[in-house]
Amino acid sequence: MPRRTATMLASTLMLIALLCAGVLIPVPYAEMSPGPTVNTLGEHDGEPVLQVSGHRTYPADGHLNMTTVRVTSADFRMNLVEAVYGWLAHDTKVVPHDTLYPDGKTEQQSTQENAEEFSQSQESAKVAALKELHIPVTSWVIVSTVIKDSPAEGRLHAGDVIKAVDGTPVKQPSDVAKLVTKHKPGQKVVFTVVPAKDQAAAEKAHRTATRTRDVTITTTDSDDKGAHRAIVGISAGTDHTFPFTIDIKLADVGGPSAGLMFSLGIYDKLTPGSLTGGKFVAGTGTIDDDGTVGPIGGIEMKTVGARAKGAQYFLTPADNCASAAKDTPGGLTLVKVKKIGDALDALKDIREGRTADLPKCTTKG
Repeated sequence: MPRRTATMLASTLMLIALLCAGVLIPVPYAEMSPGPTVNTLGEHDGEPVLQVSGHRTYPADGHLNMTTVRVTSADFRMNLVEAVYGWLAHDTKVVPHDTLYPDGKTEQQSTQENAEEFSQSQESAKVAALKELHIPVTSWVIVSTVIKDSPAEGRLHAGDVIKAVDGTPVKQPSDVAKLVTKHKPGQKVVFTVVPAKDQAAAEKAHRTATRTRDVTITTTDSDDKGAHRAIVGISAGTDHTFPFTIDIKLADVGGPSAGLMFSLGIYDKLTPGSLTGGKFVAGTGTIDDDGTVGPIGGIEMKTVGARAKGAQYFLTPADNCASAAKDTPGGLTLVKVKKIGDALDALKDIREGRTADLPKCTTKG
Protein backbone atom coordinates (compact mmCIF):
# COMPACT_ATOMS: atom_id res chain seq x y z
CA MET A 1 0.00 0.00 0.00
CA PRO A 2 1.47 3.39 -0.98
CA ARG A 3 2.67 5.46 1.98
CA ARG A 4 0.31 8.35 1.15
CA THR A 5 -2.71 6.02 1.09
CA ALA A 6 -1.67 4.41 4.35
CA THR A 7 -1.27 7.81 5.99
CA MET A 8 -4.71 8.94 4.82
CA LEU A 9 -6.26 5.66 6.02
CA ALA A 10 -4.59 5.97 9.40
CA SER A 11 -5.72 9.59 9.73
CA THR A 12 -9.26 8.66 8.79
CA LEU A 13 -9.35 5.80 11.28
CA MET A 14 -7.96 8.09 14.00
CA LEU A 15 -10.60 10.72 13.20
CA ILE A 16 -13.35 8.09 13.40
CA ALA A 17 -11.93 6.87 16.71
CA LEU A 18 -11.87 10.42 18.08
CA LEU A 19 -15.45 11.04 16.97
CA CYS A 20 -16.59 7.79 18.56
CA ALA A 21 -14.78 8.71 21.76
CA GLY A 22 -16.38 12.15 21.68
CA VAL A 23 -19.83 10.61 21.43
CA LEU A 24 -19.21 7.99 24.11
CA ILE A 25 -17.25 9.99 26.68
CA PRO A 26 -19.56 11.84 29.11
CA VAL A 27 -18.53 15.28 30.37
CA PRO A 28 -19.76 17.04 33.55
CA TYR A 29 -21.68 19.77 31.77
CA ALA A 30 -25.27 20.82 31.18
CA GLU A 31 -26.86 23.05 28.56
CA MET A 32 -29.00 26.18 28.72
CA SER A 33 -31.00 27.52 25.77
CA PRO A 34 -33.72 30.15 25.21
CA GLY A 35 -37.11 29.12 26.55
CA PRO A 36 -40.60 30.46 25.82
CA THR A 37 -41.46 34.11 26.37
CA VAL A 38 -44.98 34.96 27.55
CA ASN A 39 -46.74 38.32 27.38
CA THR A 40 -48.02 39.07 30.88
CA LEU A 41 -50.61 41.38 29.31
CA GLY A 42 -51.94 38.65 27.01
CA GLU A 43 -53.20 35.09 27.14
CA HIS A 44 -51.55 31.73 27.64
CA ASP A 45 -53.29 28.46 26.81
CA GLY A 46 -56.52 30.31 26.13
CA GLU A 47 -56.85 32.39 29.31
CA PRO A 48 -55.45 35.73 30.51
CA VAL A 49 -52.12 35.43 32.29
CA LEU A 50 -53.17 38.08 34.82
CA GLN A 51 -56.70 37.95 36.19
CA VAL A 52 -58.00 40.61 38.60
CA SER A 53 -61.37 40.57 40.35
CA GLY A 54 -62.77 42.99 42.91
CA HIS A 55 -61.00 46.02 41.46
CA ARG A 56 -61.33 48.05 38.27
CA THR A 57 -58.97 47.09 35.46
CA TYR A 58 -58.07 48.80 32.19
CA PRO A 59 -57.23 47.53 28.69
CA ALA A 60 -53.52 47.16 28.00
CA ASP A 61 -51.73 46.80 24.68
CA GLY A 62 -48.18 46.09 23.64
CA HIS A 63 -45.96 43.47 25.25
CA LEU A 64 -44.49 43.04 28.71
CA ASN A 65 -42.96 39.63 28.18
CA MET A 66 -41.43 37.47 30.87
CA THR A 67 -38.62 35.26 29.59
CA THR A 68 -37.43 31.78 30.44
CA VAL A 69 -34.48 29.44 29.95
CA ARG A 70 -34.56 25.76 29.05
CA VAL A 71 -32.06 23.52 30.81
CA THR A 72 -31.12 19.91 30.37
CA SER A 73 -32.42 17.50 33.00
CA ALA A 74 -30.47 16.46 36.08
CA ASP A 75 -29.84 12.97 34.70
CA PHE A 76 -28.81 14.13 31.22
CA ARG A 77 -25.25 13.11 30.44
CA MET A 78 -23.67 15.34 27.84
CA ASN A 79 -20.94 13.93 25.63
CA LEU A 80 -17.88 15.76 24.37
CA VAL A 81 -19.29 16.40 20.88
CA GLU A 82 -22.44 17.97 22.32
CA ALA A 83 -20.36 20.12 24.66
CA VAL A 84 -18.17 21.43 21.83
CA TYR A 85 -21.23 22.14 19.67
CA GLY A 86 -22.85 24.01 22.56
CA TRP A 87 -19.75 26.11 23.16
CA LEU A 88 -19.66 27.12 19.50
CA ALA A 89 -23.40 27.78 19.08
CA HIS A 90 -24.78 31.28 19.62
CA ASP A 91 -28.14 30.25 21.05
CA THR A 92 -26.96 27.77 23.69
CA LYS A 93 -24.69 27.96 26.71
CA VAL A 94 -22.75 25.07 28.22
CA VAL A 95 -22.23 25.30 31.99
CA PRO A 96 -20.89 22.94 34.67
CA HIS A 97 -23.59 20.43 35.65
CA ASP A 98 -23.25 21.41 39.32
CA THR A 99 -24.19 25.00 38.46
CA LEU A 100 -27.74 23.87 37.71
CA TYR A 101 -27.91 20.91 40.08
CA PRO A 102 -25.59 21.58 43.05
CA ASP A 103 -24.87 18.96 45.72
CA GLY A 104 -26.38 16.15 43.64
CA LYS A 105 -29.82 17.75 43.54
CA THR A 106 -32.33 15.56 41.72
CA GLU A 107 -34.74 16.62 38.99
CA GLN A 108 -37.65 16.29 41.43
CA GLN A 109 -35.93 18.40 44.09
CA SER A 110 -35.04 21.08 41.55
CA THR A 111 -38.61 21.17 40.20
CA GLN A 112 -40.04 21.48 43.71
CA GLU A 113 -37.64 24.26 44.61
CA ASN A 114 -38.40 26.14 41.39
CA ALA A 115 -42.14 25.82 41.99
CA GLU A 116 -41.80 27.26 45.49
CA GLU A 117 -39.66 30.14 44.23
CA PHE A 118 -42.14 30.82 41.43
CA SER A 119 -45.03 30.93 43.90
CA GLN A 120 -43.16 33.32 46.18
CA SER A 121 -42.20 35.55 43.24
CA GLN A 122 -45.87 35.89 42.31
CA GLU A 123 -46.72 37.05 45.83
CA SER A 124 -43.86 39.55 45.88
CA ALA A 125 -44.86 40.82 42.42
CA LYS A 126 -48.37 41.55 43.67
CA VAL A 127 -47.08 43.30 46.79
CA ALA A 128 -44.55 45.42 44.86
CA ALA A 129 -47.14 46.52 42.29
CA LEU A 130 -49.77 47.43 44.90
CA LYS A 131 -47.23 49.30 47.04
CA GLU A 132 -46.19 51.30 43.98
CA LEU A 133 -49.88 52.16 43.52
CA HIS A 134 -50.24 53.01 47.25
CA ILE A 135 -52.82 50.26 47.72
CA PRO A 136 -52.51 48.83 51.28
CA VAL A 137 -51.43 45.21 51.69
CA THR A 138 -51.48 43.40 55.05
CA SER A 139 -48.33 41.34 55.64
CA TRP A 140 -47.05 39.10 58.42
CA VAL A 141 -44.24 36.65 59.15
CA ILE A 142 -45.12 32.97 58.98
CA VAL A 143 -43.56 29.56 59.43
CA SER A 144 -42.71 28.68 55.85
CA THR A 145 -41.40 25.14 56.38
CA VAL A 146 -40.70 22.81 59.29
CA ILE A 147 -37.77 20.43 58.96
CA LYS A 148 -38.50 16.77 59.61
CA ASP A 149 -37.17 15.41 62.92
CA SER A 150 -36.30 18.92 64.13
CA PRO A 151 -37.26 20.32 67.57
CA ALA A 152 -40.05 22.34 65.93
CA GLU A 153 -41.74 19.33 64.29
CA GLY A 154 -45.18 18.87 65.81
CA ARG A 155 -44.81 22.12 67.75
CA LEU A 156 -44.95 24.64 64.91
CA HIS A 157 -46.68 24.17 61.57
CA ALA A 158 -46.35 25.69 58.10
CA GLY A 159 -48.61 28.73 57.93
CA ASP A 160 -48.45 29.59 61.63
CA VAL A 161 -48.09 33.36 62.06
CA ILE A 162 -45.08 34.31 64.18
CA LYS A 163 -45.96 37.33 66.28
CA ALA A 164 -42.94 37.35 68.60
CA VAL A 165 -39.90 35.38 69.73
CA ASP A 166 -39.13 35.56 73.46
CA GLY A 167 -41.57 38.45 73.69
CA THR A 168 -39.81 40.53 71.02
CA PRO A 169 -42.17 41.43 68.14
CA VAL A 170 -41.22 39.97 64.76
CA LYS A 171 -41.55 42.26 61.76
CA GLN A 172 -39.66 40.41 59.02
CA PRO A 173 -38.50 36.82 58.45
CA SER A 174 -34.84 37.58 59.21
CA ASP A 175 -35.85 38.68 62.74
CA VAL A 176 -36.70 35.07 63.64
CA ALA A 177 -33.21 33.67 63.03
CA LYS A 178 -31.58 36.63 64.77
CA LEU A 179 -33.64 36.08 67.91
CA VAL A 180 -33.24 32.28 67.94
CA THR A 181 -29.46 32.44 67.49
CA LYS A 182 -29.14 34.66 70.55
CA HIS A 183 -29.57 31.39 72.46
CA LYS A 184 -27.07 28.61 72.91
CA PRO A 185 -27.99 25.12 71.64
CA GLY A 186 -30.05 23.36 74.29
CA GLN A 187 -31.70 26.51 75.61
CA LYS A 188 -35.43 27.14 75.33
CA VAL A 189 -37.00 29.72 73.04
CA VAL A 190 -40.61 30.90 73.18
CA PHE A 191 -42.59 31.53 69.98
CA THR A 192 -45.81 33.55 70.18
CA VAL A 193 -47.90 32.41 67.23
CA VAL A 194 -51.34 32.47 65.68
CA PRO A 195 -52.00 28.88 64.54
CA ALA A 196 -52.44 28.50 60.80
CA LYS A 197 -56.01 27.24 61.14
CA ASP A 198 -57.02 30.34 63.15
CA GLN A 199 -55.33 32.66 60.67
CA ALA A 200 -57.10 30.95 57.74
CA ALA A 201 -60.46 31.39 59.50
CA ALA A 202 -59.68 35.05 60.13
CA GLU A 203 -58.78 35.64 56.48
CA LYS A 204 -62.02 34.01 55.39
CA ALA A 205 -63.91 36.38 57.69
CA HIS A 206 -61.85 39.35 56.40
CA ARG A 207 -60.38 40.21 59.77
CA THR A 208 -57.04 39.87 61.54
CA ALA A 209 -56.64 36.91 63.86
CA THR A 210 -55.79 37.98 67.42
CA ARG A 211 -55.84 34.69 69.34
CA THR A 212 -52.24 33.72 70.06
CA ARG A 213 -50.49 30.96 71.96
CA ASP A 214 -46.97 30.52 73.27
CA VAL A 215 -44.93 27.54 72.08
CA THR A 216 -41.72 26.68 73.95
CA ILE A 217 -39.07 24.81 71.96
CA THR A 218 -35.66 23.57 73.04
CA THR A 219 -33.05 24.62 70.51
CA THR A 220 -30.49 22.27 69.01
CA ASP A 221 -27.09 22.73 67.42
CA SER A 222 -26.89 23.43 63.70
CA ASP A 223 -25.47 20.53 61.71
CA ASP A 224 -24.55 22.32 58.49
CA LYS A 225 -21.13 23.55 57.39
CA GLY A 226 -21.59 27.00 58.90
CA ALA A 227 -20.71 28.24 62.35
CA HIS A 228 -22.34 26.41 65.25
CA ARG A 229 -25.54 28.13 66.31
CA ALA A 230 -28.89 27.44 67.94
CA ILE A 231 -31.73 26.43 65.64
CA VAL A 232 -35.26 25.04 66.01
CA GLY A 233 -35.68 23.65 62.49
CA ILE A 234 -37.95 26.12 60.68
CA SER A 235 -37.64 28.63 57.89
CA ALA A 236 -39.61 31.85 58.12
CA GLY A 237 -41.37 33.60 55.26
CA THR A 238 -43.95 36.26 54.57
CA ASP A 239 -47.64 35.96 53.81
CA HIS A 240 -50.05 38.63 52.69
CA THR A 241 -53.72 39.51 52.55
CA PHE A 242 -54.66 41.49 49.45
CA PRO A 243 -57.62 43.87 49.23
CA PHE A 244 -58.81 42.12 46.05
CA THR A 245 -57.97 39.00 44.06
CA ILE A 246 -55.04 38.80 41.66
CA ASP A 247 -54.42 35.45 39.96
CA ILE A 248 -51.43 34.62 37.79
CA LYS A 249 -52.35 31.80 35.43
CA LEU A 250 -49.13 30.38 34.11
CA ALA A 251 -48.13 26.75 34.50
CA ASP A 252 -44.93 24.90 33.65
CA VAL A 253 -42.75 27.82 34.72
CA GLY A 254 -40.46 27.80 37.72
CA GLY A 255 -38.03 30.00 39.58
CA PRO A 256 -38.28 33.62 40.73
CA SER A 257 -37.05 35.46 37.64
CA ALA A 258 -40.47 36.55 36.29
CA GLY A 259 -41.20 38.70 39.34
CA LEU A 260 -40.45 42.08 37.75
CA MET A 261 -42.52 41.44 34.61
CA PHE A 262 -45.49 40.11 36.60
CA SER A 263 -45.37 43.21 38.78
CA LEU A 264 -45.33 45.54 35.76
CA GLY A 265 -48.18 43.61 34.14
CA ILE A 266 -50.29 43.97 37.30
CA TYR A 267 -49.49 47.68 37.48
CA ASP A 268 -50.52 48.12 33.83
CA LYS A 269 -53.81 46.26 34.35
CA LEU A 270 -54.72 48.48 37.32
CA THR A 271 -53.92 51.84 35.70
CA PRO A 272 -55.46 53.63 32.70
CA GLY A 273 -53.44 53.90 29.51
CA SER A 274 -50.63 51.69 28.28
CA LEU A 275 -47.26 51.35 29.99
CA THR A 276 -45.53 50.33 26.76
CA GLY A 277 -47.29 52.61 24.27
CA GLY A 278 -47.75 49.52 22.12
CA LYS A 279 -44.03 48.68 22.05
CA PHE A 280 -42.61 45.17 22.52
CA VAL A 281 -40.83 45.16 25.86
CA ALA A 282 -39.45 42.01 27.47
CA GLY A 283 -37.41 41.56 30.61
CA THR A 284 -36.44 39.54 33.62
CA GLY A 285 -35.49 39.93 37.26
CA THR A 286 -36.55 38.83 40.68
CA ILE A 287 -38.49 41.30 42.80
CA ASP A 288 -38.98 41.61 46.53
CA ASP A 289 -41.88 43.13 48.45
CA ASP A 290 -40.21 46.55 48.38
CA GLY A 291 -39.82 46.51 44.61
CA THR A 292 -36.07 45.83 44.47
CA VAL A 293 -35.06 44.00 41.28
CA GLY A 294 -32.54 41.18 41.71
CA PRO A 295 -30.25 39.31 39.28
CA ILE A 296 -31.09 36.03 37.60
CA GLY A 297 -29.30 33.24 35.75
CA GLY A 298 -29.16 32.63 32.01
CA ILE A 299 -29.42 36.29 31.02
CA GLU A 300 -27.70 35.72 27.65
CA MET A 301 -30.25 33.06 26.68
CA LYS A 302 -33.16 35.26 27.75
CA THR A 303 -32.08 38.18 25.59
CA VAL A 304 -31.67 35.85 22.60
CA GLY A 305 -35.14 34.39 23.15
CA ALA A 306 -36.73 37.80 23.63
CA ARG A 307 -35.24 39.25 20.45
CA ALA A 308 -36.24 36.16 18.45
CA LYS A 309 -39.86 36.87 19.43
CA GLY A 310 -39.61 40.52 18.37
CA ALA A 311 -38.66 42.39 21.54
CA GLN A 312 -37.22 45.88 21.02
CA TYR A 313 -36.33 46.63 24.64
CA PHE A 314 -35.19 44.36 27.45
CA LEU A 315 -35.52 45.37 31.11
CA THR A 316 -32.32 44.03 32.69
CA PRO A 317 -31.42 43.74 36.38
CA ALA A 318 -28.50 46.08 37.06
CA ASP A 319 -26.35 43.21 38.36
CA ASN A 320 -26.83 41.34 35.05
CA CYS A 321 -26.04 44.30 32.79
CA ALA A 322 -22.33 43.71 32.25
CA SER A 323 -22.84 40.07 31.30
CA ALA A 324 -25.83 40.78 29.02
CA ALA A 325 -24.08 43.66 27.25
CA LYS A 326 -21.16 41.49 26.14
CA ASP A 327 -23.28 39.86 23.43
CA THR A 328 -26.47 41.85 22.90
CA PRO A 329 -28.66 40.59 20.01
CA GLY A 330 -28.91 43.13 17.20
CA GLY A 331 -31.94 45.41 17.44
CA LEU A 332 -32.41 44.91 21.19
CA THR A 333 -31.83 47.73 23.69
CA LEU A 334 -30.87 46.63 27.20
CA VAL A 335 -32.35 48.88 29.89
CA LYS A 336 -30.83 48.85 33.37
CA VAL A 337 -33.25 48.64 36.32
CA LYS A 338 -32.68 48.40 40.07
CA LYS A 339 -36.23 49.03 41.34
CA ILE A 340 -39.72 48.76 39.92
CA GLY A 341 -39.74 52.55 39.85
CA ASP A 342 -36.77 52.50 37.45
CA ALA A 343 -38.71 50.17 35.14
CA LEU A 344 -41.77 52.43 35.22
CA ASP A 345 -39.63 55.49 34.41
CA ALA A 346 -37.98 53.62 31.52
CA LEU A 347 -41.36 52.53 30.15
CA LYS A 348 -42.51 56.15 30.20
CA ASP A 349 -39.46 57.15 28.15
CA ILE A 350 -40.10 54.28 25.73
CA ARG A 351 -43.75 55.09 25.10
CA GLU A 352 -42.98 58.81 24.74
CA GLY A 353 -40.10 58.19 22.34
CA ARG A 354 -37.29 59.48 24.59
CA THR A 355 -35.05 56.48 24.04
CA ALA A 356 -31.88 58.59 24.39
CA ASP A 357 -32.79 59.06 28.06
CA LEU A 358 -32.91 55.34 28.81
CA PRO A 359 -30.34 53.99 31.32
CA LYS A 360 -28.69 51.48 29.01
CA CYS A 361 -26.55 48.51 30.03
CA THR A 362 -22.84 48.56 29.19
CA THR A 363 -20.10 45.98 29.59
CA LYS A 364 -19.10 47.86 32.75
CA GLY A 365 -22.59 47.46 34.23
